[in-house]
Amino acid sequence: MARSLPPFPALRAFEAAARHNSFSAAAGELNVTHGAISRQVAALEAWVGVQVFHRHGKRVALTEDGRRYLAAVQSAFDDIARATNQLRDTGVVHVLRVNALPTFAMKWLLPRLSQFQRLAPNVELRLSTSNAPVETLEGFDVAVRRGPAHWPDCEAGHFLDEMELPVCSPALLKRAPIHQASDLARHVLLHSDTRPDAWRTWLAAAGVKAKCRKKQSFDHFYLALQAAVDGLGVALGPLPLLDDELASGRLVTPLEGPHLDARGYWWVARREVAQAPLVSQFCRWLEEQASARAQRGASGVPASAEKA
Repeated sequence: MARSLPPFPALRAFEAAARHNSFSAAAGELNVTHGAISRQVAALEAWVGVQVFHRHGKRVALTEDGRRYLAAVQSAFDDIARATNQLRDTGVVHVLRVNALPTFAMKWLLPRLSQFQRLAPNVELRLSTSNAPVETLEGFDVAVRRGPAHWPDCEAGHFLDEMELPVCSPALLKRAPIHQASDLARHVLLHSDTRPDAWRTWLAAAGVKAKCRKKQSFDHFYLALQAAVDGLGVALGPLPLLDDELASGRLVTPLEGPHLDARGYWWVARREVAQAPLVSQFCRWLEEQASARAQRGASGVPASAEKA
């Protein structure tokens, strides 16, 4: 059975005029004359047999019937627009270029990316890693960096805090227990070239003054963390990034503190694309993931292998 629908041009004219409460403003939006809007609205009223506008000279106002009809028409227009956008996007792959710090990408972002893929199945996320300053990067939509900092021509938002605490493998802890910070002198401390002052700062906060310590250095932080998993020494681990290792028991935290606050993580988007729907969706997703972790609380992990 055929639907009884009024002419679409009349509906468009009515919706625009009702939204603006003005035939002239509707004419400007639809790029037609004032008279054309008036004729289309009159044609609609004739078709439905109901007056939808009160006319007072050049001023117009919706009738009660007109207000009810407007709500239904706008809802239908929204459904049509939504369905049209979905139809246009069918099979279309949108590219999102993300540049993240290597350790953040490996330890925090990659384990969660499947969730974003389920939310945005038509997105091809091209992930690259770098420690380079944002202003030197090319070809990215969103970067993840530690901050706050000055990022020229970009918009940015903080989404994840970080705290540093010594971590090591359970097997290493069994061989040489760590009961207090001074016990670290018996262990190899794993350093990273990308965080050269991290251990010095933490040991000073812990009140450890001994200078002679065995150390091993790596050019990337994720290598130092992997060396800790493999039992080569003790690393200074960022707790949010090591949730999986701590929850699984691959790493343990032998000391309860001090928990040293470090620079947090920020999304950084180029200003010209920061308000694009896909960029906004990804940045909002980062914030939601970090917020969900904060609400759950940090992973419950044993303080030492003996307590596990």
